Amino acid sequence: MCKCVFQHTARFYLIFRRAAIVRLNLPCFYSRTCHAVFIRVRATLLSKYVTETTTQSPPRKKVKIYCDGSSLGNGQVASRAAGVALLGYKGFWRAVGEYLGRATNQQAEIAAAAVGLESLTEPCEVEIFTDSRYVVETMSGRFRKKANPDWWKRLDKAAARHQVKWQWTRGHDGHVVQEAADTAARRIAAAERVDESILLDAVDQVGTVED
Repeated sequence: MCKCVFQHTARFYLIFRRAAIVRLNLPCFYSRTCHAVFIRVRATLLSKYVTETTTQSPPRKKVKIYCDGSSLGNGQVASRAAGVALLGYKGFWRAVGEYLGRATNQQAEIAAAAVGLESLTEPCEVEIFTDSRYVVETMSGRFRKKANPDWWKRLDKAAARHQVKWQWTRGHDGHVVQEAADTAARRIAAAERVDESILLDAVDQVGTVED
């Protein structure tokens, strides 16, 4: 319980306790039965007060995430994959990425969404855009998670503490932010490592696009 809530609760309890003592000194409240009833009423009111106080939380920040995965040599032994996410909040953009090594294109798309969500430091209201219908349909509950269980487990865990809305966007359709994520993912896969300059280039490519 936070300090401010504890102080309010303690003050309420003391005020109510004094009132109880005064009333219990009256003849009609002097029986054990009345005392027990009054204690139960007091406990109920105090419980309601604490619940109402502690459940009032500030609204979650609204964040948009554009993510994309890339697998060079998809399905081959020597495939190289990466996932990138661009996060937008109040006009500011941040890029995060991960080199995945050998992975399929679908696995890279799942990882890209997970990377974006994992980078958030607090529970948020998130709108995720991806050109992977596979990810959108599965996370929306319309497809079953038959294949890639470990990858889905990671994404489920990353999404658990957020309010997430999954949105499909057409790939290679000229959307600046989505194109930046796609380019960065392919560059990281080709380099076989996450280079900070690649992520900075992605942010520069987005520029001042409103989130």
